[in-house]
Amino acid sequence: MRAESIIYPLPSDQLLSKEEGFWRVELPSDYKEFIKINNGGIPERRSFRCDGHNYLITRFLCILEDPTDHEFGIFDIDATKSQLDERLIDDEDLIGVALLPVAVLFSGDFLCLDFRESRNSPNVCVWDHANSGEFDPVSYFVAESFKDFLALLTE
Repeated sequence: MRAESIIYPLPSDQLLSKEEGFWRVELPSDYKEFIKINNGGIPERRSFRCDGHNYLITRFLCILEDPTDHEFGIFDIDATKSQLDERLIDDEDLIGVALLPVAVLFSGDFLCLDFRESRNSPNVCVWDHANSGEFDPVSYFVAESFKDFLALLTE
């Protein structure tokens, strides 16, 4: 991770627990350990392939206590999620999240943790902004876990 790109303050266990309650999911431990060190950072290895396409991570999203009072608040997961809300879920009665954006991709798409099949063991997918509609998210499977996803990154 590019050290100068990490967004401070780093999220605490208490903040992560609060967000999990708000989102009604259990974040995977590999992702929690990652974000507690690399909050909002820009990775050195930024490229990966998915569904026959090459993708480039612009930056990972961050978790902030108060994104409205932070210069990088636009990269907060909640701020991003609120802009895309109905396009990230396929059930209008869902309380919590289905797709949780965790990184901005160069194409305008987002890398997401996909909780649709499991509330505590999400896979990783690319959310397609151009083809997703309200309550009709289009996504492409990338990896079984966040750790597996990180292993796919190349320069």
